[in-house]
Amino acid sequence: MTSPSDNKNVIFLIIVGLLGWAVPGAGHFAINKRKHAFIIFFSIVITFIIGLYIGSVSVIDSAGSRFWYAAQIMNSPAVALLGHISSVSKHDVYARPGEIGQIYTSITGLLNLLCIVNAVYWAHLMKTERAGE
Repeated sequence: MTSPSDNKNVIFLIIVGLLGWAVPGAGHFAINKRKHAFIIFFSIVITFIIGLYIGSVSVIDSAGSRFWYAAQIMNSPAVALLGHISSVSKHDVYARPGEIGQIYTSITGLLNLLCIVNAVYWAHLMKTERAGE
């Protein structure tokens, strides 16, 4: 049987994970790991912007590059908006700048996924420690 406190804990963990996906570092911010949150936010956002600068917004291609897009969408739901802009604008990206931009933006998505898992894990540990006291 699950108790109401277990249900609240699961909901809290889901909220921490969703916050971390919505804005990189927000999951850590929600569990009072402010320094980690700022480091995560700035490192992921700056690296993502560098990837967009190198390869243009067209490196986000939900139709033509599904595997890359799956990694890119881990940055934030805002990537879906950028993907829509990319599909409407029809800028073609060729050669190394496109590849490098795609790699940068995809790696930041995967890095953010690790940060989301880390925030949820820390939130779980914090709740477990409070319950054990």
